[in-house]
Amino acid sequence: MAEIAPFRGILYTPKAGAPDKLLAPPYDVISDEERARLAGLDPHNCVRLILPEGAGDEKYANAARDLNEWLRAGILARDAEPALYRYHQTFTAEGKTATRRGFICRIRLARFEERIVLPHERTLAGPKADRLKLKRAARAHLSQVFGLYADPERKSDEPFAEIEKTAPALAGKTTDGVEQKLWRLTDKEAQARVVALLAEQKIYIADGHHRYETMLALRDELRAESANNPRSSVEYGTIFLANMDDPGLLVFPTHRVVHGLPSFDLPSVIERAKQWFEVTPMQAGDAAAVRAELEQRGKARPTFALAAGDGNIYYLSLLRDVNLDEVPSLKGPEVLRTLDVTLLHALVIEGILGIDRAAQERQTNLRYVKDTGAALALARDPAVQAVLLMNPTPVAHVKAVADAGEVMPQKSTFFYPKLASGLVINPIVPTEEV
Repeated sequence: MAEIAPFRGILYTPKAGAPDKLLAPPYDVISDEERARLAGLDPHNCVRLILPEGAGDEKYANAARDLNEWLRAGILARDAEPALYRYHQTFTAEGKTATRRGFICRIRLARFEERIVLPHERTLAGPKADRLKLKRAARAHLSQVFGLYADPERKSDEPFAEIEKTAPALAGKTTDGVEQKLWRLTDKEAQARVVALLAEQKIYIADGHHRYETMLALRDELRAESANNPRSSVEYGTIFLANMDDPGLLVFPTHRVVHGLPSFDLPSVIERAKQWFEVTPMQAGDAAAVRAELEQRGKARPTFALAAGDGNIYYLSLLRDVNLDEVPSLKGPEVLRTLDVTLLHALVIEGILGIDRAAQERQTNLRYVKDTGAALALARDPAVQAVLLMNPTPVAHVKAVADAGEVMPQKSTFFYPKLASGLVINPIVPTEEV
């Protein structure tokens, strides 16, 4: 099963200043405007590494240059001894405050077909090419993949209990208001307990599928430099691991925004939907009302909602006696026929709207928005043809899909909050053994 290991990470030093001005969200949620704002907070904000500036491929060399300069200047420093990095994120969502707990470590990279690290979403070609060029230039994993494991008794929390009583090595709030805390677990006996517990586990990727696949690609490139040493650091990636039974683990939905179809006729779409769904039109209401209605209807059967700017919300609930065997993309494990997101894509996005998987990957006629209020506002935009709103995908369904060897469409899950970038950098040194 999973082989994890402590490592000597690269962290910001006290000389760098306040973490609030140094950390950033993951690269793939940062707009151009947000990048400029983050870069303006501090000349050493990690956005300069994860989203470097420069013409063409020059930007990747710029990231490597900045990383090395910051190390020489003492802004960043590599730890003297290996650690597992305990990581807490405290946040407020839907009126409740919670703390998500986990830890950052190295993990031996395994291809998905080895069934040790399992995906649950399809990936896109563009982001993988970009991240590979960055990792290749920097010779480092600059941020973490987000992985899950199952530990209902929460035994994996116990080895971290003592260090959680001490002052963290890093503490601060990121621009999204999330409080970030990081500790170093260097006690070898405690580390060994964690390593042994995870050795019994499969790892399920929650977020960062593109980063994981680029870690694999870079490993294959660098094996020649390590003389194919199985203990070389190139054989390992960096991952944040959270217990899927942790009460602070929260999943939000990602809504679909339809645009640019050559022809779109709402009455026709609604009529065709009745082949598969019970369609209930209601007044739109606010975001809270829509979330509540979706949640209530979703308890009985798969349900999502369609808003198209006419002042109504159309709730689509799967018919109880519907026969899904004739839908090619739903053939396979039963779990595919019980998930909102796979039903939405197979029956509506592909079947009724005709947006095939190639167009989905290019986002030709589909883009994504996480906030329900923003999604409802977009439904009134003349440039938007429809917004499809979903319930969140339960973690148990993520596990079931991955265990069945299947994947969901892109953007099927949104684990909130996102991991901060800039916490721990994992250097890739082919001659260094783990």
